[in-house]
Amino acid sequence: MRADARRNRGRVLEAAEAVFAEHGVGASTEEVARRAGVGIGTVFRHFPTKEALLEAVLVERMRRLADVARERVGGGEPGEAFFGFLELVVGQSATKNAFAGALAGAGVDVESAVAEVGRELWAAVEVLLARAQEAGAVRPDVGAGEVIAVLVGASRAVEYAGAGSRAAQVIFDGLRPREATG
Repeated sequence: MRADARRNRGRVLEAAEAVFAEHGVGASTEEVARRAGVGIGTVFRHFPTKEALLEAVLVERMRRLADVARERVGGGEPGEAFFGFLELVVGQSATKNAFAGALAGAGVDVESAVAEVGRELWAAVEVLLARAQEAGAVRPDVGAGEVIAVLVGASRAVEYAGAGSRAAQVIFDGLRPREATG
């Protein structure tokens, strides 16, 4: 891909994420093109359907989360890095769930669409978890699969209880060593 095409693709993805976050997944691709400063033809050259655009935005969001997890592995107190990452994921979950729901509603196999980046994210979570466990901040009997399940549950709980609730914190406390929760 030529450099200008890569730049345009990046601008379209950035604009799409902003537009969909502000107006929901029902926002028009014309609005995405306008925000990106490109023509609608440019949007469709890179993403032949709106679903392809939504899928690319979802994958990019997950890739950024994997990058953030890897960055947190190298810095800061392991427990803070781990729980801070969980809070970040839950904070972004409503938008991610909207993208995934729109894609599933359009017949896209979301699990397959995000499989590669999902493996990257899973691996990054495993490393964050191992560091936090070594530091004594997370129970030693918890695995990455359970952490992912806790993230899903906390995300749904926050959707139900509202963004200002303590629901996620209460759920995350179940990951802490027993003596730390009492």
